[in-house]
This record gives sequence, structure tokens and C-alpha cells, in this order.
Amino acid sequence: MEKIAISKFKATCFAVIERVRKSGQPILVTRFGEPMVEVWLAPARKKAKRWVGSLASTGKITGHIVSPASGKDDWEVLR
Repeated sequence: MEKIAISKFKATCFAVIERVRKSGQPILVTRFGEPMVEVWLAPARKKAKRWVGSLASTGKITGHIVSPASGKDDWEVLR
């Protein structure tokens, strides 16, 4: 594992992160020779499913889809 002093890491942070991203090898950041942190590649995220249309083809038609759900007698306004 490659080691890098914290002062050099601070000055070249983005370059170090890019090097880890390209190589996949972690880098140990040290302070006065003592390990502080490891910079390593994060695991790949799973692509999120789109929520629009996620319920397509899951419904079930159980009756006539054009007629009203109830009869005329059930509606007060029609009396």
C-alpha cells in the first residue's frame, strides 16, 4: 500500500483521489509516520430503479371499467 504524508495529501488531494479512482489501490495518509486515514475506492452504487412507471402491469381489472362503480340510487345528488 502506498503511503503519503498528510502535508503532501493536502496539497495534491484531488490528484491523489483520482489516482485511487483509476488504479483501485488504496493510499495510506500518515502524520509524522503514523497512519491517519486510508483513501480507497468506494463500492459501486447500484443504479436506482425509476419510480415513474414502476407499477406498470401490476393492476388487475375486476369489473367493467367504463360503467360507474355504484348505481344511480347510491348518489344523493341524483335523487
